[in-house]
Amino acid sequence: MISPELFKKIKTIQIRSKHLVNDVMAGEYTSAFKGRGMEFEEVREYRFGDDVRTIDWNVTARMHNTAYVKVYREERELTLMLMVDVSSSMRFGSTDKLKQEVAAEIASILAYVAIKSNDKVGLIVFSDKIELFIPPKKGRAHVWRVIRSILTFKPEGVMTDLSAPLEFLSKVCPRKSISFLISDFIGDNIKKNLQMVKRKHDIIAIPILDPREIALPDVGFIELADAETGQRILVDTSDKAFTGGFAQLAKKELDERKRFFGSLNIDHIAILTEGSYIDPIIRFFRLRARRQVVV
Repeated sequence: MISPELFKKIKTIQIRSKHLVNDVMAGEYTSAFKGRGMEFEEVREYRFGDDVRTIDWNVTARMHNTAYVKVYREERELTLMLMVDVSSSMRFGSTDKLKQEVAAEIASILAYVAIKSNDKVGLIVFSDKIELFIPPKKGRAHVWRVIRSILTFKPEGVMTDLSAPLEFLSKVCPRKSISFLISDFIGDNIKKNLQMVKRKHDIIAIPILDPREIALPDVGFIELADAETGQRILVDTSDKAFTGGFAQLAKKELDERKRFFGSLNIDHIAILTEGSYIDPIIRFFRLRARRQVVV
């Protein structure tokens, strides 16, 4: 059983997600990903009207004056995997929403667009271990279960292990999936795991940040606590040297994270708990759609 307040929150997310999917995002999602689920089928001779970008230049070179093109078969049914962080650091929030709540709303919207496109949706909930796994399925009732699980789940773990969901994904999804990793990315280096998993799966990272993790307001002395380790420190936010250094360090970490994803050729959507998270997701869908070039 869940409380009436939580039931109302889940229903609100579901209604909001359904509206956004129907009115805004369904077409964007299809354009961004339906063309990505392509499997190589054969090589055949070039025909008038074929896209010159599909020419297989290696085969063409061997066949002298005859051009050959690659033919792909589109996968009509895709699998969307949501990997959602529920560690202690995700239960932080200085705005009207915790990072965990924003993660649930983003996951619900992604689940709805996938279901509307007749794709399967699965869920991996993690902290420093795999907390919950819901196998990929279709249907609105399944989306309800996914949303409820994210919002109501009581994790046993406190810390974050970003390698855990990636390793688990490789075990439970033998075929290619579109996999969103939703987290504040407070954890150990995951470069090796990402390199391995992205060979098979289309990984998109969604880092979620609270504004107070980027800059601190001038409110005098406050106590900062690490949600995962419990370590506490008293700081003076009226000290410009301290707040300036804090902001500089935060920017450095964000820049390094951006370069890290770029070095692995992994797309990412940076989300702030303050303001709209819909616009960044739509921009990402449109960017992916423009990159739909068969090579």
